[in-house]
Amino acid sequence: MHDARLLLELGDEAVRRLARRGYSLDLAGLEALSSRRAAAIGRVDELRAESKRAAAEVGKAAKGGSPAADVDALKDRARELKEHIRLAEDDVEAAEAALRDVLLTIPNLPGDDAPDGDSEADAVEVRRVGEPPALGFTPRDHVEIGEGTGILDFGRAAKLSGARFSVARGPGAALERAIASFFLALHTGRHGYTEYSVPFLVTGETMTGTGQLPKFAEDLFRTGTGDRDLWLIPTAEVPLTALHADEILETETLPRAYTSWTPCFRSEAGSYGRDTRGILRLHQFSKVELVRVCAAEDSRSELELMLSHAEACLQELGLVYRVVRLAAGDMGFNAQLTYDIEVWLPSQDTYREISSCSDCGTFQARRSGIRSKDARGKRGQVATLNGSGLPIGRTMAAILEQCQAEDGSVTLPEVLVPHAGFRRLLPDGSTE
Repeated sequence: MHDARLLLELGDEAVRRLARRGYSLDLAGLEALSSRRAAAIGRVDELRAESKRAAAEVGKAAKGGSPAADVDALKDRARELKEHIRLAEDDVEAAEAALRDVLLTIPNLPGDDAPDGDSEADAVEVRRVGEPPALGFTPRDHVEIGEGTGILDFGRAAKLSGARFSVARGPGAALERAIASFFLALHTGRHGYTEYSVPFLVTGETMTGTGQLPKFAEDLFRTGTGDRDLWLIPTAEVPLTALHADEILETETLPRAYTSWTPCFRSEAGSYGRDTRGILRLHQFSKVELVRVCAAEDSRSELELMLSHAEACLQELGLVYRVVRLAAGDMGFNAQLTYDIEVWLPSQDTYREISSCSDCGTFQARRSGIRSKDARGKRGQVATLNGSGLPIGRTMAAILEQCQAEDGSVTLPEVLVPHAGFRRLLPDGSTE
């Protein structure tokens, strides 16, 4: 969440930067709300000072032998002031709530290093790694391979849960587990991340702190009511980032790097039928997530580091991919700058997004109350970053397609063999 004072100080600059991502900032409205809050706080301070003086006058009058009627009148005034204070505090609460409601809807300021534009077409390619394989035959897509070998069963998934769910069977389930195990081993063993097992249900406060609410309520799944009103996580970014909500972190312990393998739940309310075939866009999928918390001034270098960690997954698997920098108007609500990694899918003859790595700056930390303190006790801001490292389903789709042979078999990347327990998936669904 933004600091209203900083937005107002930036003024037209804040308007310009937010306009790059398609958001129109109402500076006059923000100024009015901020002034209302300041005036309400000032009124409370005045009344408290007056109440303190009135209490002192009551004590002085009682000790000085003033007539009882005069003392009673002073007491009545003191009680009256306390009631005025209560009402004024209600005004402060209402003013702060109104200001907070507006601030919660304002997206992060995009960095000037984010390209102009508002669509995938406006992304800037940073690099390509590997050359798309010349298969020498018409490639099957991952759905045809998965259903043909029997490792993916979309029909039974629909019977269980409806459209846009999947069931993995036998070698398919083993391959999913192998991919996740390999990613976690890579990130914890080589990249220095601490693995967490986290809840898949979180509170509305947690969702708000990390920026999913109120903006994306329609894209989330919700369960329970009252004290048990909980939300299914859309990504492990949410609980991993919120681990330190309302905490002050010692600067010498930064940066912190966390990873977790969790299911992710998304209603995909705004996808409008896109990528509904196969396992590219499901209501439930699993993903290994990366989260970093660092000093605010280090966020860009930390983003490059996190990006290299996500890329290492694909490099170790020997998969062809490219990296793009997203346009300001195409980035997520929380991001200042985002890199997408896109993996090559032969069946579509194009690159498709498999990971997003974002620098959120201090945006999520402010919303979640995460701060830092150095050895001298000086308080500061921290930045949060998140990235996919990587989603299991999309990685599996890329492996099935890039590693397929004309006879319908699939040879696994060598690094997965110890985790999967087999080297080749054969056309009849058996393995060797």
